[in-house]
Parts: sequence; C-alpha cells; structure tokens
Amino acid sequence: MKQIHTFHIPVMGLSYTIDTPIRVAHYGIDSVVSIVDDELAERMRAFFCSSFNRPYIAITTKMYDFRANRITAYLNLLDELVKQKFTEFYNEIACNRQKLDNFLSMLPKTSGIGKSLRNYFVQNPESCPNGSHKEFLPGSIDVNIMTKVDKANYDNKTLLPFQYNDAHAALRGFANSTLNSSLVLSAGMNPSLYSYIATFKDFFPDEKGEFKKRIVLKVSDFRSAMVQGCFLAKKGIWVSEYRVESGLNCGGHAFATDGLLLGPIMEDFKNRRGELAATTYELLVRALCEKNFVIPMVKPRLRITVQGGVGTSEEHDFLLDYYNVDSVGWGSPFLLVPEATATDKATRKLLAQACESDLYRSDLSPLGVPFNTVLGTTNDFYKMQRIKAQKPGSSCPKKLLALNKEFGEEGICTASRKYQQIKLDEIESEQELLLPEIIKERSRAITVKACLCVGLANSAYVEKDIQIKGEKQGVVVCPGPNMAYFDKEVSLHQMVRHIYGYTSILADRYRPNMFIKELELYLNYLKNEAGRELHGAAKAQAKRWRLFKDNLLEGVSYYEAMFNGTVPFGCDKDFIIGKLAEYKTGIQGIVLPEG
Repeated sequence: MKQIHTFHIPVMGLSYTIDTPIRVAHYGIDSVVSIVDDELAERMRAFFCSSFNRPYIAITTKMYDFRANRITAYLNLLDELVKQKFTEFYNEIACNRQKLDNFLSMLPKTSGIGKSLRNYFVQNPESCPNGSHKEFLPGSIDVNIMTKVDKANYDNKTLLPFQYNDAHAALRGFANSTLNSSLVLSAGMNPSLYSYIATFKDFFPDEKGEFKKRIVLKVSDFRSAMVQGCFLAKKGIWVSEYRVESGLNCGGHAFATDGLLLGPIMEDFKNRRGELAATTYELLVRALCEKNFVIPMVKPRLRITVQGGVGTSEEHDFLLDYYNVDSVGWGSPFLLVPEATATDKATRKLLAQACESDLYRSDLSPLGVPFNTVLGTTNDFYKMQRIKAQKPGSSCPKKLLALNKEFGEEGICTASRKYQQIKLDEIESEQELLLPEIIKERSRAITVKACLCVGLANSAYVEKDIQIKGEKQGVVVCPGPNMAYFDKEVSLHQMVRHIYGYTSILADRYRPNMFIKELELYLNYLKNEAGRELHGAAKAQAKRWRLFKDNLLEGVSYYEAMFNGTVPFGCDKDFIIGKLAEYKTGIQGIVLPEG
C-alpha cells in the first residue's frame, strides 16, 4: 500500500511514544511504541479504558505469563482505539471542508493522495458518513524491542524457560496481538530471540508475499543488515525493512560505528539494495521449502528507511531522492509537539530551552552504552539528592536492566542501590592505595548510572497525572543533538508542514547540515575515546582506532565529492566544503594509541 506520508516517528524512550498511535495514526502517520515495560503498558491500558469508557480487568504479576498478556492487551486496545479514531476522523473530513483542507495541507507536496481524496469526497458526497477510500488508511502501530534487554526470569529461585525472558515475552505479546504492523528490532542480534520469531505464523508470508506482522531491523551499516537479514531468512523470516540510524546523531543510546558516516552507509544501501534483496530472498525460499510453507509468487517488498539528525525539508527530500529511501524518521523534534508525544510540560520546556552545550552524550545508562540526554532533568536532581544523602542508586523496582552477572546469575542493575553500595565499599576498602582524584572518578563512574526503567517511563505518568509509585526518580529524557535547533512548543500541523517545507519552525540560530554535524560528533568522539588510551591500549583496540580514523577520512572524501557535485541541498556549499577541510585537518592531527 502506498504511504500517505514520507516520514515516521521512531520509538523514543519507554513512554514518549507509548500512546503516539492514538494521537497521530488517524492522520496516516506511522509511529513506534516501546514494549519493553509491561507495567507501563498495563497502566496505560487502565488509563485509556477509563478515558474511552471501556471495561478494564487488571492483569496482575501473579497471573500466568502476565508480561506477554499485558503487552497483548495494550496493543489490542491501541488497535481498537486507532481504528475508532480513524473512522471518526474520516467521517469528519468527509463532511467538513475546512477540516479536510487542514488535513490536506499536512500532506507532502508530491502527494497524489490529497488530490484523490478531495475529488473523492466531492464526487461521492454519500461517502459521509462511513465511507472508505482505498488509499487513505491509518498509520501503522509498530512496536520496538531492544533485543539485548532480555533478562532471564525466575519463579521462587527457579529459572524459567527462555520463552519467559523479557524480550521473548514481549515478542510473544506482539505476536499474539491483533495488530497488522511491524516489530522493530534494535540494539544488535539476539540469535535466540530471532529463532523464536519463527515459531509464530503471522511472521511468514502468504502467496502474495504479504504479512500479518513484519520485521524491521534497525541497523548501523550494510554489513550488519546482510548478516542479520540472512540469519532470519534461513529461519524463513523476511526482513521487510532495514532502518538505518546514525550512530551518534540520534536520540537515546548512541551505538557508534567504526567511523562509518551516514552518507557512505546510505550510498552502500543505495547501490547494493538489490543484492540484499536477492541474497535474502534465495535463503527465504529455501527455508520455506524445507518447512513446507507457502512460497510467495512475488518477492516480498524490501524497504530502506533512515533516521538520525534530520531537521529540514531539504535534508528530508535529499534522503528520499538521492538515496531512494522509503521513509525518513523524525524523532526528537516531536518531543516539542504535545499532540504527538507523552512529554510532560517541564521536560518540554527544558528541551525547548536547550542549546548545543546542554545536550550531551552521558554515561548514565546501566547498559554501558553512551546515552544522549540533556542537562537539568528532574532525574539528575533526585539522583544528586540521594548521593548527597549518601544513599546513591535506585531501589530498582522493575529490574528490566538487571543484566550484570557480577554477583550472581539472577543479575543486578548497575543503577541499583545494592550494586552501587557494594562497588563504593570496594573503593573505600582500597582508599589508602588510591589517589583522591582516582577515588573521585571511580565513585562518579558508579553513581552516574540512572534508573532508566523508571525515569524513561515517568513522563507519561506526569503528563496524564497518574500516580507514580515508589521513591522519586524524576524524568529521564533522551533527545539527540538535533534538539538544539528547535526552541519552542509547536502543533502537529506546524511540525508536519515544517517536514514538508511549507514553513520553518527552526530556532533563529546557526544549524549545521546533518552530515556535517554527524562528522563533528564523530571527530570529537575519536578525540575523546582514543585519547583515553594513548598509553597501554590493547593491540586490537589500537587497530580499531586506526580503522576508525581511516573510515572518517574516507567519509570526508565522499562528502567532498558529493557537495562539489551538482547535488541540490538548500545550503551554502562553499561553507560546507570549508568545514569539511577543517574537520579533515582535525582528523589527520589526532594521535592514536599504539598497541
């Protein structure tokens, strides 16, 4: 089915897009819901059942397979509410010319659906109410699982089968739902989880090459896409979309590549898209034959999408046209749109006021992966209060990130009070052997970790005035660096029209081109990370930094050729060429560790 929009709203945190489909799907906008936190899903289900006068029966933690069942129940409710809102909206624009015009003004300039809709309603007045238009459908309710957030679970100290691991249960919750949509898998490959997908019939194609449920892989480069796509194809599972995300110019966890920049990565997908489709399709057919399943008469569709740092309509159109992508993800700017995301007022104000120096890559994630955030969150405030009271860490009520096995197989979260106290006691026992500055740095590295399970969920509770249980954790928010160039709350109508170039909502300050910004981020990353290891780096790590530097220089050469060409980009090419030369000199001047 042809898309109405050329953008999608990616998953943001645990709660920021938890109900985004209810807010925007009736406009045909695709969005992604996190299904990591089953408690959040259950409390949102209770809230919306009350709001929409629907019956609600609680699914408690004492019930069998509660995690999967909570997720299924919430997704089914989303499906019902989106369909209800879409029908209401369709009837509204069919009967109200002003509402129709307002909606059509949110569609891409190149959209044929707008003209088709207008003609349809003029020529078919009887379509109001309860008509239908074959090209106008609600946006997809896609869901996200971080594949490595897959903690094993226990029942009275007895290890449960792997199917009850967190990510596996979440997958089952989606698979058993009524949704016809996509599962977005992020944070790398989990072979056990990938194999588990093949136990659910909705992920297999019918003879027309269509799916009830589709797989989307969030990937960092072409090699990762090929490896993961082939693994799944050998199980009989087709990857319908490869979603490429910038390693550093993104929100949330920042999975840096080995110096591979977004432009060259997208060039690889552009040139080798056919190879990816042909290779995985051959493996798919072989696997389906072995399983004696239906073989599609036509090759299933393969989509390439991209996200991370895009902020102007020129950049949006360039990604669509030059790299032939199917959709562009717009994440962080939507945190300033009350109609689109569950962002509390205080956090939205903080984000609107944030400048470049306020947005930073932190060490606060218990996963040990750099995490993009902003200075001044309420979570920082409460965390510092506990540190000053000599009670650092969190009570760890959810244990979703209790993945550290240092003190036992059941796992512990590095943001928990228990873990941090043990590690601080270890430092104290060695303090006579350590310099004061070493003690301070080691202590900071321990206590900087934040309870993401609670902090990333709290915004939705605050926005909806839902009681927050347990000790105060405040709100954690995870915008990308691109957030610095948007400085005010805007309506959904304004944001969508900004994406399509009808207007601009950018702050009145310098904003670098998205590719140049990413290059700057990688240059600084190389300086900081390699600089820490100038003395005594392992041979393998030293080799990695040399590869990293070489890849950056190759990326600069790629951009020099691209921007010196005839590619229109709505920007000052001479200025960009100058910045490329500046960053190239900076990269060449970095001294790397010797292994």
